Amino acid sequence: MPDPTRPRASLRTAVVWEVLQEALDRRVKATGRDALDVLDTGGGSGNFAVPLARLGHRVTVVDPSPNALFALERRAAEAGVADRVKGVQGDVLGLFDVVERGGHDVVLCHGVLEYVDDPAEGVRNTVAALRSEGVLSLLAAGVGGAVVARALAGHFKEAKQALEDPDGRWGSGDPMPRRFSADQLTALVEGAGLAVAAVHGVRVFADLVPGVLVDTEPGALDALLKLEAAAAELPAFHAVATQLHVLGETPGAAEV
Repeated sequence: MPDPTRPRASLRTAVVWEVLQEALDRRVKATGRDALDVLDTGGGSGNFAVPLARLGHRVTVVDPSPNALFALERRAAEAGVADRVKGVQGDVLGLFDVVERGGHDVVLCHGVLEYVDDPAEGVRNTVAALRSEGVLSLLAAGVGGAVVARALAGHFKEAKQALEDPDGRWGSGDPMPRRFSADQLTALVEGAGLAVAAVHGVRVFADLVPGVLVDTEPGALDALLKLEAAAAELPAFHAVATQLHVLGETPGAAEV
Protein backbone atom coordinates (compact mmCIF):
# COMPACT_ATOMS: atom_id res chain seq x y z
CA MET A 1 0.00 0.00 0.00
CA PRO A 2 1.11 3.59 -0.57
CA ASP A 3 2.94 5.71 1.91
CA PRO A 4 0.45 7.80 3.95
CA THR A 5 2.47 10.92 3.25
CA ARG A 6 1.86 10.66 -0.52
CA PRO A 7 -1.05 12.72 -1.84
CA ARG A 8 -3.20 10.00 -3.48
CA ALA A 9 -2.99 7.68 -0.48
CA SER A 10 -3.70 10.55 1.87
CA LEU A 11 -7.40 10.43 1.01
CA ARG A 12 -7.49 7.42 3.32
CA THR A 13 -4.82 8.41 5.83
CA ALA A 14 -4.44 12.20 5.92
CA VAL A 15 -6.61 12.84 8.97
CA VAL A 16 -4.98 10.09 11.03
CA TRP A 17 -1.50 11.05 9.91
CA GLU A 18 -1.97 14.70 10.86
CA VAL A 19 -3.39 13.90 14.30
CA LEU A 20 -0.64 11.36 14.93
CA GLN A 21 2.15 13.73 13.90
CA GLU A 22 0.81 16.43 16.22
CA ALA A 23 0.68 13.91 19.08
CA LEU A 24 4.25 12.82 18.37
CA ASP A 25 5.43 16.42 18.30
CA ARG A 26 3.84 17.02 21.70
CA ARG A 27 5.52 13.91 23.12
CA VAL A 28 8.90 14.96 21.69
CA LYS A 29 8.55 18.37 23.30
CA ALA A 30 7.37 16.94 26.62
CA THR A 31 10.06 14.28 26.87
CA GLY A 32 12.92 16.26 25.39
CA ARG A 33 13.78 13.23 23.25
CA ASP A 34 13.85 13.50 19.47
CA ALA A 35 13.35 9.74 19.07
CA LEU A 36 10.30 8.14 20.65
CA ASP A 37 9.57 4.46 21.16
CA VAL A 38 6.51 3.57 19.09
CA LEU A 39 4.60 0.28 19.12
CA ASP A 40 2.45 -0.49 16.08
CA THR A 41 0.08 -3.37 16.81
CA GLY A 42 -1.21 -4.98 13.63
CA GLY A 43 1.13 -2.72 11.69
CA GLY A 44 1.49 -5.13 8.79
CA SER A 45 3.89 -4.08 6.06
CA GLY A 46 4.66 -0.72 7.64
CA ASN A 47 2.23 1.81 6.19
CA PHE A 48 2.74 3.94 9.28
CA ALA A 49 5.84 2.35 10.79
CA VAL A 50 8.22 3.20 7.96
CA PRO A 51 7.20 6.88 7.69
CA LEU A 52 7.46 7.16 11.48
CA ALA A 53 10.95 5.69 11.35
CA ARG A 54 11.84 8.23 8.66
CA LEU A 55 10.98 10.90 11.24
CA GLY A 56 13.63 9.35 13.48
CA HIS A 57 11.46 7.30 15.83
CA ARG A 58 12.10 3.68 16.87
CA VAL A 59 9.16 1.50 15.81
CA THR A 60 8.26 -2.04 16.82
CA VAL A 61 5.60 -3.69 14.67
CA VAL A 62 3.62 -6.61 16.07
CA ASP A 63 1.65 -8.53 13.46
CA PRO A 64 0.42 -12.13 13.17
CA SER A 65 1.31 -12.41 9.47
CA PRO A 66 4.83 -13.61 8.56
CA ASN A 67 4.30 -12.35 5.00
CA ALA A 68 3.43 -8.86 6.23
CA LEU A 69 6.51 -8.81 8.46
CA PHE A 70 8.71 -9.91 5.58
CA ALA A 71 7.27 -7.07 3.47
CA LEU A 72 7.90 -4.69 6.39
CA GLU A 73 11.56 -5.74 6.59
CA ARG A 74 12.03 -5.21 2.86
CA ARG A 75 10.22 -1.87 2.89
CA ALA A 76 12.21 -0.58 5.85
CA ALA A 77 15.47 -1.59 4.15
CA GLU A 78 14.49 0.16 0.92
CA ALA A 79 13.66 3.31 2.91
CA GLY A 80 16.98 3.20 4.74
CA VAL A 81 15.40 2.83 8.18
CA ALA A 82 15.97 -0.86 8.90
CA ASP A 83 17.90 0.05 12.05
CA ARG A 84 14.83 1.81 13.48
CA VAL A 85 12.13 -0.73 12.58
CA LYS A 86 11.68 -4.12 14.23
CA GLY A 87 8.99 -6.64 13.34
CA VAL A 88 7.81 -9.39 15.67
CA GLN A 89 5.12 -11.99 15.12
CA GLY A 90 2.23 -11.79 17.54
CA ASP A 91 -1.14 -10.17 18.22
CA VAL A 92 -2.66 -7.64 20.56
CA LEU A 93 -4.26 -10.23 22.86
CA GLY A 94 -0.90 -11.94 23.38
CA LEU A 95 1.03 -8.68 23.23
CA PHE A 96 3.25 -9.21 26.25
CA ASP A 97 4.52 -12.50 24.95
CA VAL A 98 6.57 -10.44 22.48
CA VAL A 99 6.98 -6.89 23.87
CA GLU A 100 7.51 -5.34 27.29
CA ARG A 101 4.90 -3.64 29.39
CA GLY A 102 5.17 0.09 29.92
CA GLY A 103 7.97 0.63 27.43
CA HIS A 104 6.45 2.81 24.73
CA ASP A 105 5.70 6.50 24.29
CA VAL A 106 3.09 5.90 21.59
CA VAL A 107 1.02 2.86 20.65
CA LEU A 108 -0.83 2.49 17.36
CA CYS A 109 -3.82 0.14 17.19
CA HIS A 110 -5.10 0.56 13.65
CA GLY A 111 -7.51 -1.91 12.07
CA VAL A 112 -7.09 -4.41 14.89
CA LEU A 113 -10.16 -4.29 17.14
CA GLU A 114 -12.44 -5.37 14.32
CA TYR A 115 -10.80 -8.80 14.30
CA VAL A 116 -10.09 -9.68 17.94
CA ASP A 117 -12.37 -11.75 20.14
CA ASP A 118 -12.23 -9.25 23.00
CA PRO A 119 -11.79 -5.61 21.92
CA ALA A 120 -11.78 -4.37 25.53
CA GLU A 121 -8.87 -6.65 26.40
CA GLY A 122 -7.08 -5.51 23.26
CA VAL A 123 -7.36 -1.87 24.29
CA ARG A 124 -6.29 -2.65 27.86
CA ASN A 125 -3.17 -4.36 26.50
CA THR A 126 -2.25 -1.41 24.30
CA VAL A 127 -2.62 0.91 27.29
CA ALA A 128 -0.48 -1.38 29.44
CA ALA A 129 2.26 -1.11 26.81
CA LEU A 130 2.43 2.67 27.32
CA ARG A 131 4.76 4.54 29.61
CA SER A 132 3.20 6.60 32.39
CA GLU A 133 3.05 9.49 29.94
CA GLY A 134 1.95 8.07 26.62
CA VAL A 135 -0.50 8.28 23.73
CA LEU A 136 -2.74 5.69 22.06
CA SER A 137 -3.80 6.08 18.42
CA LEU A 138 -6.87 3.90 17.83
CA LEU A 139 -8.42 3.44 14.38
CA ALA A 140 -11.37 1.16 13.67
CA ALA A 141 -14.18 0.64 11.19
CA GLY A 142 -17.27 2.81 11.72
CA VAL A 143 -20.71 1.26 11.54
CA GLY A 144 -22.34 4.35 10.04
CA GLY A 145 -20.07 4.35 7.01
CA ALA A 146 -21.07 0.78 6.19
CA VAL A 147 -24.76 1.63 6.47
CA VAL A 148 -24.41 4.57 4.09
CA ALA A 149 -22.26 2.61 1.63
CA ARG A 150 -24.73 -0.31 1.42
CA ALA A 151 -27.67 2.07 1.01
CA LEU A 152 -26.00 4.06 -1.77
CA ALA A 153 -25.21 0.80 -3.55
CA GLY A 154 -28.92 -0.05 -3.49
CA HIS A 155 -28.60 -2.80 -0.87
CA PHE A 156 -31.22 -1.43 1.47
CA LYS A 157 -31.88 -4.62 3.42
CA GLU A 158 -28.18 -4.99 4.07
CA ALA A 159 -27.95 -1.35 5.16
CA LYS A 160 -30.75 -1.93 7.67
CA GLN A 161 -29.08 -5.12 8.87
CA ALA A 162 -25.79 -3.27 9.50
CA LEU A 163 -27.69 -0.55 11.35
CA GLU A 164 -29.39 -3.05 13.66
CA ASP A 165 -26.71 -5.70 14.07
CA PRO A 166 -24.76 -5.52 17.39
CA ASP A 167 -21.49 -5.91 15.48
CA GLY A 168 -22.48 -3.59 12.63
CA ARG A 169 -22.38 -6.37 10.01
CA TRP A 170 -24.61 -6.26 6.93
CA GLY A 171 -24.86 -10.04 6.51
CA SER A 172 -23.09 -13.37 6.45
CA GLY A 173 -21.02 -12.29 3.45
CA ASP A 174 -19.67 -9.21 5.21
CA PRO A 175 -15.87 -9.51 5.38
CA MET A 176 -15.66 -7.21 8.41
CA PRO A 177 -16.21 -9.09 11.68
CA ARG A 178 -17.07 -6.01 13.72
CA ARG A 179 -17.66 -2.27 13.42
CA PHE A 180 -17.95 0.44 16.05
CA SER A 181 -19.66 3.71 16.84
CA ALA A 182 -17.69 6.67 18.19
CA ASP A 183 -19.34 6.17 21.58
CA GLN A 184 -18.25 2.53 21.71
CA LEU A 185 -14.63 3.35 20.91
CA THR A 186 -14.41 6.22 23.37
CA ALA A 187 -15.93 3.96 26.05
CA LEU A 188 -13.24 1.35 25.37
CA VAL A 189 -10.48 3.95 25.63
CA GLU A 190 -11.87 5.52 28.81
CA GLY A 191 -12.55 2.10 30.29
CA ALA A 192 -8.85 1.30 29.92
CA GLY A 193 -7.95 4.38 31.96
CA LEU A 194 -7.10 6.92 29.26
CA ALA A 195 -8.48 10.39 28.65
CA VAL A 196 -9.94 10.92 25.17
CA ALA A 197 -8.00 13.78 23.62
CA ALA A 198 -9.70 13.77 20.22
CA VAL A 199 -12.16 11.86 18.02
CA HIS A 200 -12.11 12.14 14.23
CA GLY A 201 -14.15 10.71 11.41
CA VAL A 202 -11.95 9.22 8.69
CA ARG A 203 -12.97 8.79 5.06
CA VAL A 204 -16.25 10.62 5.51
CA PHE A 205 -16.49 11.41 1.80
CA ALA A 206 -13.49 9.72 0.19
CA ASP A 207 -15.17 6.32 -0.25
CA LEU A 208 -18.31 7.88 -1.72
CA VAL A 209 -16.70 10.05 -4.40
CA PRO A 210 -15.98 8.35 -7.75
CA GLY A 211 -12.25 7.78 -8.13
CA VAL A 212 -12.29 8.99 -11.73
CA LEU A 213 -13.50 12.39 -10.53
CA VAL A 214 -10.68 12.72 -8.02
CA ASP A 215 -8.06 11.59 -10.52
CA THR A 216 -9.13 13.68 -13.50
CA GLU A 217 -10.79 16.85 -12.21
CA PRO A 218 -8.17 19.59 -11.65
CA GLY A 219 -7.85 20.46 -7.99
CA ALA A 220 -10.37 17.82 -6.91
CA LEU A 221 -7.95 15.84 -4.75
CA ASP A 222 -6.79 18.87 -2.80
CA ALA A 223 -10.34 20.14 -2.35
CA LEU A 224 -11.52 16.73 -1.15
CA LEU A 225 -8.64 16.50 1.32
CA LYS A 226 -9.59 19.89 2.75
CA LEU A 227 -13.23 18.83 2.99
CA GLU A 228 -12.26 15.63 4.81
CA ALA A 229 -10.13 17.60 7.25
CA ALA A 230 -12.92 20.10 7.91
CA ALA A 231 -15.53 17.40 8.53
CA ALA A 232 -13.32 15.05 10.53
CA GLU A 233 -13.69 16.83 13.87
CA LEU A 234 -17.44 17.46 13.63
CA PRO A 235 -19.46 14.90 15.63
CA ALA A 236 -22.29 14.99 13.07
CA PHE A 237 -19.98 13.35 10.51
CA HIS A 238 -18.60 10.71 12.87
CA ALA A 239 -21.85 8.84 12.37
CA VAL A 240 -21.22 8.33 8.65
CA ALA A 241 -17.44 7.92 8.54
CA THR A 242 -15.94 4.74 7.12
CA GLN A 243 -13.45 4.71 9.99
CA LEU A 244 -13.18 6.38 13.37
CA HIS A 245 -9.98 7.59 14.99
CA VAL A 246 -9.66 8.10 18.74
CA LEU A 247 -6.60 9.62 20.36
CA GLY A 248 -6.21 8.62 23.99
CA GLU A 249 -3.72 9.95 26.53
CA THR A 250 -2.54 8.61 29.87
CA PRO A 251 -3.36 10.87 32.80
CA GLY A 252 0.29 11.91 32.97
CA ALA A 253 0.42 12.87 29.29
CA ALA A 254 -2.91 14.68 29.47
CA GLU A 255 -1.55 16.94 32.21
CA VAL A 256 1.50 18.04 30.18
